[in-house]
This record gives sequence, C-alpha cells and structure tokens, in this order.
Amino acid sequence: MSYKLSLLEKSLIPAGSTAAEALHRTTQLAQRAEALGYHRFWLNEHHGNEQLAGVAPEILIAHLLARTSSIRVGSGGVMLQHYSPFKVAETFKVLASLAPGRVDLGVGKAPGGLPATTRALQSRHDKAKPAAFDEQLAELGHFLDDTLPEDHPLHGALARPVPPVPPGRILLGGSPGSALTAARLGWDFCYAGHFNGDPANVTRSLQAYRDATGRSPLLALFAFVADTQDEARRLAGPKQMIKLHLSTGQSVNLPTQEAAAEFARAAGVADYRTEVLTPHVIAGTAEQVRAELDELHRRHGVDEFLVEMPVADYAARLASIELLAGALVPAAVN
Repeated sequence: MSYKLSLLEKSLIPAGSTAAEALHRTTQLAQRAEALGYHRFWLNEHHGNEQLAGVAPEILIAHLLARTSSIRVGSGGVMLQHYSPFKVAETFKVLASLAPGRVDLGVGKAPGGLPATTRALQSRHDKAKPAAFDEQLAELGHFLDDTLPEDHPLHGALARPVPPVPPGRILLGGSPGSALTAARLGWDFCYAGHFNGDPANVTRSLQAYRDATGRSPLLALFAFVADTQDEARRLAGPKQMIKLHLSTGQSVNLPTQEAAAEFARAAGVADYRTEVLTPHVIAGTAEQVRAELDELHRRHGVDEFLVEMPVADYAARLASIELLAGALVPAAVN
C-alpha cells in the first residue's frame, strides 16, 4: 500500500519524570522519526495538564526544526480561539522562513484545557464581540496570503516576514461540518479519528472533504506497536474518553467523568450530560497494525495517517515507531 505515515506527539510526562525530560524525549523521537522516514512530526497544544508538557507547539516547532533537517514539523494544532489570527500568521511565517518547505500550521477548534485555563488565555478578549471560529480561520488565511479585503476593519495590517515557501495549513476536525469549512476556505483537512472514531462519521467527514475538493484528507488515529499483540494491548491499555454536552450547546472531550463534572462546574453550567466514548486503538504487532491501516487506506482512500501513540513510557514509544516504520516506511533505516 502506498501512503505516508506521520506522528502526533503530546510530550507525555511519565510518573516520576519531569517536563524537561519529556521535552528532551520529544526531541529524540522527532530525530528518530526523521531517520526512519516519517513524513511529519506534529505537536499538540494542551493547557493546565500536569501530565503533558506540550503547551506551546510554536516554541517546540522552532526547537525541533533546528535539530532536524528534512522532516516536516507542525502543530496539531494551534487552538485558534485563544489567539489573534494576525499573531498566529506572523509566528508561522517566521517559522516557515527559518525552514522553508518544512512547516505545517495545523489549527484546532477545541479549547485544549479546562475553563480556568481558557479564561486565563482569553482574559483580554472582548467578551461583547465573541469571534466565530470560521471567521477567525478565514482571517488567518487572509493574513497568511496578504488578501484581507479592503472593507475589513483590519485592512492594511500585513503579517511579515514573507517566507520563501508558505506554511502548510491544515484544519483538524471531527465532523462533516469541519471538513466543509476546510474545503470552503482552501485548507487541507485532518480528521481527528483519535477523538471521534465512529465509523459512519469518519466516512461522512472524509467523503465530504473529498467531494468538495477532490483531495485526500489526512486521518489521525491511535496506534501502538509491540513485539506481540498482547504486549501492545497491555501497554496501550483501555482507552476511554468522556464527551461532555453542555446545555449551552458546547461539547468537549475530557478524560474522566470527574473532569467532565469539573468542566461543567467551572463553566457555570448545571445542566449537562455525558457520553462514554471508547476510541479505537490499533494495537498489535507491526504486521497487524499495517493490515488495519491498509484496510483504512482501501476503504477511505486516505493517503496519510497521523499516528498518536497513547503510551507515556519513552522506550515503548520509541520501539513502537521503529517497529511500525520497519513494516511501513520504505526509507526506514537502522
């Protein structure tokens, strides 16, 4: 099968370790992924989580670009609701000028944290003029392209510098609506299968993007490889997620029922419901994981998988990317 493999990294902090050690291991993983022939290495954005060191993907991107030479490095993704589109455009134009042709701007819609961190990130926002996500994404695209309409209130503001090759732009989402937003605004699309693996929704979302653009979307998913299937399943463990639905219409994915209750309390919402999601983790030997990816490639026409490995232990993650590369990546080296 002919498709690309990429990695999505959270900089997990194992028990007894530190954020500094986790970020050092992220650097080592990126360097090894490059040597093994992976196409991209993306960094998550999360806030206020003691188990995750990946708070500022733009900083990690610059760090990894300086320590690699060919692999694409990007965000998976910048949580745009917190930031000025102008500043995001400036930041990624600088990154793309530092490493032309190697930078990806992946954008996500989620808050990436609990309400307290969201309030802190948005404490200077104008609460009277909340911006719709689609409007923010369109504005970001205009700043990247220098195409802000003359009647736009920010017309005349130019995001600089102009890189030799603009950053790739990818919207991460989990619905046909997100797919169509990406298509309408000219962005690539990555379906977040690690958050919403419902087969029918996967099919509708990927097909919506393909029908609208004629291009193949990316598919993000959980996968983990070990020498035996039992070992892979033991290390990956049962994966469960809680989808919180607030009466305000907002929904968010959280790790536990306790976290969902805390999110609702902090948001000041007493009326809510939760549903338990069991994201699919492709766990097994390299051959077994390859067989599942081959089937997804055949079924959906996906040309690139973005793999997140839900295991904190560094040695196990390193072994997993090496085993997977040995089975799938033609350029893999020892």
